[in-house]
Amino acid sequence: MKQVLIWLLILLSLTTNGQLITDSILVEGHYRTFHFHKPIPGSKGSSLIFLMHGSGGSGMQIMKAAGKLEAIATKENLLIVYPEGYKKFWNECRRSSNALANTENINENAFFQNMIGYFSKAYGIDEKKVFAAGFSGGGHMAYKLALTMPEKIRAIAAIVANQPDPAWSDCSEAKLPLPVLIINGTLDETNPYEGGEMFVNNASFGVVRSAENTFRYWAGLAGYNGEPVKIVLPDTDPADKKIIESYTFKSRNKPEITLLKVIGGKHDYPNDIDVYLYAWDFFKRQLTNPF
Repeated sequence: MKQVLIWLLILLSLTTNGQLITDSILVEGHYRTFHFHKPIPGSKGSSLIFLMHGSGGSGMQIMKAAGKLEAIATKENLLIVYPEGYKKFWNECRRSSNALANTENINENAFFQNMIGYFSKAYGIDEKKVFAAGFSGGGHMAYKLALTMPEKIRAIAAIVANQPDPAWSDCSEAKLPLPVLIINGTLDETNPYEGGEMFVNNASFGVVRSAENTFRYWAGLAGYNGEPVKIVLPDTDPADKKIIESYTFKSRNKPEITLLKVIGGKHDYPNDIDVYLYAWDFFKRQLTNPF
């Protein structure tokens, strides 16, 4: 029943937002593909969200998961783009990844910069309202965008993803503060909440920081000290046996940094919230917070 409802929402978004378009951009000899719903005529100044799939996944898979967000895209003046990784993977900051995207050193920054230009020219998006969110490997790609091209990205959300440990990262970090939302489960065996070695399909993708250290990295860049504000989110689905604790640093003159600790969560989505609607609410708050 839940899957049927998600597909109904996607069908509704097709009616509301227009046809599903698949296009590609030539980047350093590779055609890089992305999907989006054509905005209604006359839409200008839209916010742009890149939603990135996990390692081995696809843009269409993440589109299915984001059905509720798609359903409100027109009302929110939001253009959602689902890029495809290179041969289903991303060249993020994990230097030990054996994915071809990493071993061939695919230029992801050029891909995303070119997509921003594409949507600015074709659909008049607001280049000051560009956001990035991703699940698992897509979350790692969101971190990379924030670390290496923060001047192009307004805020990110990383779901079941921790940053690589510094010794296992091959990114040159700009070390500029950005709003960051992290959503990680305490029982995640792929992306260990406490940090450690990360495995994808039995292959090591190197060592990641803990969720807490990832959170503290971005809080430190933003200039926060002390302890974050803690709240417990409503347990809207007791049957899933998960509780979400929110830890937030927030100031009028600094980017917001939030960690959602999903107690009992694995390498999956919590049922108590829709993570993509939650991410969009987080992103919108940043548009009214000068920093």
